[in-house]
Amino acid sequence: MLTGLPLSFVARPATAVARPSGAPGEIARNEPYWRSVGAAFRVDPGFVNLENGYFGSMPEPVRLAYHAHSDRLNAENSRLLRMAYREKAEEAAARVAGLLGVTKEEIAFTRGGTEALQNLITGYRRLAPGDAVMYADLDFHTGQSALKWLADRHGARVERLVIPEPATRRAVLDAYAAALETTPRLRLLLLSHMNNRTGLVVPVAEIVDLAREKGVDVIVDAAHSWGHLDFTLPRLKADFGVFSLHKWMGAPLGSGFLYIRKERLADVAPVFGDESQVADIRSRVHSGTMDVAPILSVGAALDFHETLGAPVKEARLRYLRDRWVHQVRDLPVEILTPDDPAMYGGMTAFRLAGRTSKADNTAVVDHLYTRHRIFTVHRDGVTKGDCVRVTPALFTSADDVDRLAAALRELAGR
Repeated sequence: MLTGLPLSFVARPATAVARPSGAPGEIARNEPYWRSVGAAFRVDPGFVNLENGYFGSMPEPVRLAYHAHSDRLNAENSRLLRMAYREKAEEAAARVAGLLGVTKEEIAFTRGGTEALQNLITGYRRLAPGDAVMYADLDFHTGQSALKWLADRHGARVERLVIPEPATRRAVLDAYAAALETTPRLRLLLLSHMNNRTGLVVPVAEIVDLAREKGVDVIVDAAHSWGHLDFTLPRLKADFGVFSLHKWMGAPLGSGFLYIRKERLADVAPVFGDESQVADIRSRVHSGTMDVAPILSVGAALDFHETLGAPVKEARLRYLRDRWVHQVRDLPVEILTPDDPAMYGGMTAFRLAGRTSKADNTAVVDHLYTRHRIFTVHRDGVTKGDCVRVTPALFTSADDVDRLAAALRELAGR
């Protein structure tokens, strides 16, 4: 029983209606349809949640599946883990791999993108004293820390790349090309497909090609892009990848996976020296005895994702971003993603012109929430200054982002 919540919270309908016909861009603007999609999420109506980048809310079919699996795990105890889980996990892995365009032998489930990223970086075997590793200012801070740990352990250097701001496709490619050309003995590059600070999407395949020409391996962090953007992994050309299932795929918290191209498995060590299954990618992940209900619920999440359709999800999230961004273009507000559709999705950051400090941007976050009940998040680590990140979800309405635009107009005029 849920307590302390308004009736409207607990009484939402459970499922969305069938997707209407039409092109993704047309469906993206169909508010009656998206109201039906939103009804599949049990969200608190007391505030506008525009901080959906941390993790995604489960749609009701997934939530129900998760609770059923959790109850079964509690009832069956170790019998479920010893007699049934492996087969069910294999089925889930096959579905994930098929959707991603790879084989199930090339993925291993983790508790999220962070664990996947740490395992790939810390297990990387091709680093020698005097080599270099590189990350960008916009890359996830845990990935930056893991690269520093790896470099320190192997006597390597750490190089930091600054993503141009404002960013364009050509400027980003030129920045990576210059870094790859001028960094001696660069061996490993961390590359965020869609970064968690500003939401900028970079041309991964082209950067991977540039790196490969120089003998540089690339770990692609796709935690924020898969389920948000419509792509398969072969299009990114990555040998190593990091993915979340509890962000944009709508699976329960505690679900993600790593990818290693099968020909490259030996270049990532088994976790903590486990040599029992060296040829099995699952030896690159050891999470101990964990809650398996999230993994058992992945199939339900993929069902919901496929019912909506990846191109339609991408179009809707981009439409919501465009709707509020275009309303504030005449204001002294800096938008940190360009208007090139290939370089953004739904997640975008902004700062009020000239306000680059942590205090400036946390004040904006506080004002939006306390005065307008709009929940956003402050982000740091951007070379030109801190910012505020705005991340809509599938249950976000056009009215919600209009409310943000109006609040920013009021704030910019103060």
